[in-house]
Amino acid sequence: MAAVGAGGSTAAAGPGVVSAGVLEPGTASAAHRRLKYISLAVLVVQNASLILSIRYARTLPGDRFFATTAVVMAEVLKGLTCLLLLFAQKRGNVKHLILFLHEAVLVQYVDTLKLAVPSLIYTLQNNLQYVAISNLPAATFQVTYQLKILTTALFSVLMLNRSLSRLQWASLLLLFTGVAIVQAQQAGGGGPRPLDQNPGAGLAAVVASCLSSGFAGVYFEKILKGSSGSVWLRNLQLGLFGTALGLVGLWWAEGTAVASRGFFFGYTPAVWGVVLNQAFGGLLVAVVVKYADNILKGFATSLSIVLSTVASIRLFGFHVDPLFALGAGLVIGAVYLYSLPRGAAKAIAAASASASASGPCVHQQPPGQPPPPQLSSHRGDLITEPFLPKSVLVK
Repeated sequence: MAAVGAGGSTAAAGPGVVSAGVLEPGTASAAHRRLKYISLAVLVVQNASLILSIRYARTLPGDRFFATTAVVMAEVLKGLTCLLLLFAQKRGNVKHLILFLHEAVLVQYVDTLKLAVPSLIYTLQNNLQYVAISNLPAATFQVTYQLKILTTALFSVLMLNRSLSRLQWASLLLLFTGVAIVQAQQAGGGGPRPLDQNPGAGLAAVVASCLSSGFAGVYFEKILKGSSGSVWLRNLQLGLFGTALGLVGLWWAEGTAVASRGFFFGYTPAVWGVVLNQAFGGLLVAVVVKYADNILKGFATSLSIVLSTVASIRLFGFHVDPLFALGAGLVIGAVYLYSLPRGAAKAIAAASASASASGPCVHQQPPGQPPPPQLSSHRGDLITEPFLPKSVLVK
């Protein structure tokens, strides 16, 4: 289990799954292919289900739960789960676990304190997403939230001095255009809107969430790259800070109301479903995303947008007009193009440039050229990075 999330190879099936030298090549290839399909399904379902479940729970008639308490509960459950996984890694030896945590959390307190900043930002991000989803249709939020790709890319260029290909810059422009079209459709009154929803507040919340997501993901990578802590240890440390900071946010924003009505006021099975999805969804993605390459992740994001839109039509009476379809289509195309490896992007550019020339065009990636960096800030997406950021809705 310790190897899960620690490595970055998406070409290998990973420890404990396919053992080299034991399975025949054809069997190993088939097993790896099945794992990729399972990864695709998990990514799509987790991306879409959390947004839809939050929207459903926040729009149900009756008492509305406090979003800050849901964020805290998700952090508590996530931290406890990681603690149990570390306990299993120590083969149930309580003494070894205590000594390990003392060394990793207290003795190496500098590394622990480094996680306070991203944890604060992720806690803020999770609260902002509740605000955004409460005020925007699930499909509109899903499309608009892809701006996190743009913000993460920009912060990576500014803070990590990374370079993007021309196709990636073009895809970011396409992404921004698609989101702008969807928001124009929303501002124009695309369908009936409940009186207690404020699209302007929803848009401001999702933009702030994307900015915080992009900055936190890049900052997280910058300060912790090269550290040797396991993914479960880092998530436990994030959970500790997230719980503490979430309680501070609860006290500041809704402390009086929570004190008078109770921490679990308004909790229904649907709300518990949201909390469990938020707590365990990101950890589940952390396990399976190592078998998904960038193209598969981009494809999963595109499918989740489609799934959220279809489900929103059936569950919430969402109306898809040509303007929304155009904007969503541009975003889906931009996500796919941005996720292409640099070699494939060059091949597309070369094919486009030589489209008028006669004869076949064969393009090969220069040997030894590294693939483009991973620039997503979703919790599961940074599995190829040293550590895993917090889940979106985590996202």
